Amino acid sequence: MFKQYTMNQIVLPLDLEIKLQENDIAFAINDLVESIPEEAFKDFLRQTGRPAYHPRMMLKVILCGYTQSVFSGRKIEALLQDSIRMMWLAQGNEPSYRTINRFRSNPLIEKLLRECFVQFRNQLVEKELIEEEAIFIDGTKIEANANKFTFVWRKSVEQYSEKLIEKSNQLYDELLEKEIIPAIERESKEELTVKEMEEVVKKLDETVSEYDKKIEACEVGSERKNIRAERKAPKQARKQFMDFIARKQKYQKDMEIFGERNSYSKTDPDATFMRMKDDYMKNGQLKAGYNVQLATEGQYALAYDVFPNPTDTRTLIPFLQTIEDFFELPEYIVADAGYGSEQNYEEIIENRNRTPLITYNQYRKEKKRKHKDNAFHVDNWDYNEEEDAFRCPNGQKVWFSHQSKRTDRYGFTREFKVYECEDCSGCPFRELCTKAKEGNNRKVYINEKWESQKENIRMKLSDEKTGEIYRKRKVEVEPVFGFLKANLGFTRMSVRGKDKVKNELGFAFMAVNLRKYTATNGDIGPGNKKNSTKKVPSTYYLLGTFLLTIFG
Repeated sequence: MFKQYTMNQIVLPLDLEIKLQENDIAFAINDLVESIPEEAFKDFLRQTGRPAYHPRMMLKVILCGYTQSVFSGRKIEALLQDSIRMMWLAQGNEPSYRTINRFRSNPLIEKLLRECFVQFRNQLVEKELIEEEAIFIDGTKIEANANKFTFVWRKSVEQYSEKLIEKSNQLYDELLEKEIIPAIERESKEELTVKEMEEVVKKLDETVSEYDKKIEACEVGSERKNIRAERKAPKQARKQFMDFIARKQKYQKDMEIFGERNSYSKTDPDATFMRMKDDYMKNGQLKAGYNVQLATEGQYALAYDVFPNPTDTRTLIPFLQTIEDFFELPEYIVADAGYGSEQNYEEIIENRNRTPLITYNQYRKEKKRKHKDNAFHVDNWDYNEEEDAFRCPNGQKVWFSHQSKRTDRYGFTREFKVYECEDCSGCPFRELCTKAKEGNNRKVYINEKWESQKENIRMKLSDEKTGEIYRKRKVEVEPVFGFLKANLGFTRMSVRGKDKVKNELGFAFMAVNLRKYTATNGDIGPGNKKNSTKKVPSTYYLLGTFLLTIFG
């Protein structure tokens, strides 16, 4: 015996909500978006044209699509016709893929997503799922939506630009020497600017025009031939200078795009070529990508940002400013050795009055026996505070010599105390101790501020409480990246440009949050009978139940 099944019987429409499970992720999405204040949507209002879809509905639909590992606008559009949870969230609306793509690329979305993360964090605080004691920071590289072989390298552009300057100066000097054009006023003798090149082209045009007039006025064939031969040089020079102008403008534009970077992609100029861990070629191939920085607690993504530089050291300070747009910084800032630097420690301790739990590059190496047994490392030398001098393995004193300052290319200045050995000549350990040339003594550079910061970090990490907080780092940020790439399948951007990429990452990280939140908290959403009342069944549902009771 089978249950009744026929395609010829009329089925009345039902309220789609009753088809969803009690802890369906659609309820979590709905609760989150509905918690956003109405003021956040005012910027989307339009006074003219056709009424737009409500941004609440659009936000719910896109978030739902991302939670189902659907990132394409066309596929999200298809889900609106196939998925019950999408139909319920859209409430009968069916925006096209163009509308979906325009909405998630809208610059106003960044502010809306930030509000979304703020509300989600408030929800976590209310349910006591996070402690607000520490924030855990780490970064990962995600491939950009760019072709693989569209790289432009700074070194190549600089080399080509230098050759261009050399050729243009040489050609200009030849034109002056042959008296083809008169001299022009130049800002610098080192290189011709684009404006000066354009003036040279103008002078060459005048010279070529004079030759054209002579050719027209001349009636003797042999003379016309000679004039044409004389005209050849300025015509070729004019063509070369026009090419120089185009190339110089291109190189200048390239340098503007580079900024402080060493490369960019032609198809996505905001993307930088980086080495990815998931390199499918297994040969260290560079791919266009973005350095994504994430702040988490309780394995929930709470703040994020995108940077073009592949290393993490210089992303910390601007990322802390981004985090403060989402919420107030907690007491402890936790990160790995990639963020450990004098400038970062100074920013957190002195400027933000917080405690960094961040190791530095040599932290693990200094704890090993090999380092501690190295008699030629200054860390293991005896130091006399009264004399302000070290004693080397050969028994020689290494006296304080002078103060020194070093400023890096980003403008940060470090101060060093320079110590010099009194006499390294004839030392039996010279080859093991120093690489200084024969006749020179070994010099030791001590950054007292950096050494003090390192000592402070070592004390914090050896403390029971702060050491326990730091040990949580490995199980905080990395799992979120794992959820994003492995579970959600988000391994490559589907949009181009830093602003659009940042918006898409906001959707992706919130999708990760919602999936984790739904999986670990079964008592959420208005569909759960424990903490909310079900909606009153629709008239269609009651009528359908009545007819089924009568007619079976």
